[in-house]
Amino acid sequence: MNYDFLVDFPGLGIEDLPVRRVAFWVFTLPVYWYGLLIAAAIILCMLLAMRHAAAYKLTSDDVMDTLIAIIPLMIIFARIYYVIGDWEKYAADWKLIFDTRNGGLGFYGGVIGGALAVLLITRLKKIPLARLLDFFAVYVPLGQAIGRWGNFFNQEAFGTPTALPWGMKSNQTEYYLKSIGGYDPSLPVHPTFLYEFIANLIIFAILLRIRKKSKTPYAVTLWYLLLYGFVRFFVEGIRTDSLLIPGTEIRTSQVLSALMVIVSIILLIVLNQRRQKQELAAALAEDSAFIPTAAEQGSADSAFVEITDEDQKASAPGQIIGSGEPQDEDEASGPETKT
Repeated sequence: MNYDFLVDFPGLGIEDLPVRRVAFWVFTLPVYWYGLLIAAAIILCMLLAMRHAAAYKLTSDDVMDTLIAIIPLMIIFARIYYVIGDWEKYAADWKLIFDTRNGGLGFYGGVIGGALAVLLITRLKKIPLARLLDFFAVYVPLGQAIGRWGNFFNQEAFGTPTALPWGMKSNQTEYYLKSIGGYDPSLPVHPTFLYEFIANLIIFAILLRIRKKSKTPYAVTLWYLLLYGFVRFFVEGIRTDSLLIPGTEIRTSQVLSALMVIVSIILLIVLNQRRQKQELAAALAEDSAFIPTAAEQGSADSAFVEITDEDQKASAPGQIIGSGEPQDEDEASGPETKT
């Protein structure tokens, strides 16, 4: 058998699509699509970041140092988040904690790890935190979009049954729906990996424009958290493998997504108002530079010709003061009055 899964998209006329989890072998070592796609996402984002670094006052060394810190911390914290969310499974077999070939990375853990890495680099290299966060935040959704195809090759992270034409079905979806119960395993399911792939590409395009136009620090980062939090909240609502808050039926990722959206909106409003006040203050300061002070006004007034009694005496009879030209005596005395 040369495949692990047979995938169908019945509404699109695609049937029996063979899918393998292993991309290729290096001697006896399997290279999984999941890991290969993550590596490809990292390399692509790195190349794009290095290409545009100079425009944002960063060097290639800054990019490399940041990625060297981000990649391991993101993976470690993403794994910790996932393991904690499914602790009963991993407590029974500790070896599974270190086996990431079948996936098992939590997005919000990765966010925490990535943020810590960026904070570390800003302290070590004396780079403004807002500049580094806003620069790298653009590439996060691009990396996510590529990485989501790893879920497809693993046939994981899919949604509930659907009658939509792009519904997906495989031997794995049938097996999983049977194992959790409550759903008809013969029905196609929401391909949530595809939803996030498309949404993340759109977010990437939006963030590129925001990074180019916005002058507000942290704006790109907050817009990413807002947009992805919005997408993740709704996608998480139709997934069948969500991590739950212990002792409840509340989806952890939905709670975190909602908080992320709310906090991002508040901070964007606050930062935008602060920027507007700063711009207004700068504009007023610029205008005040054109308004003469009292001393300057007095100096300007003294430059005008003042007519004094001494000037009048020094002036020739019949001469207009300041003109240097004689005036006709009749004109000087005014019109003749008749009685």
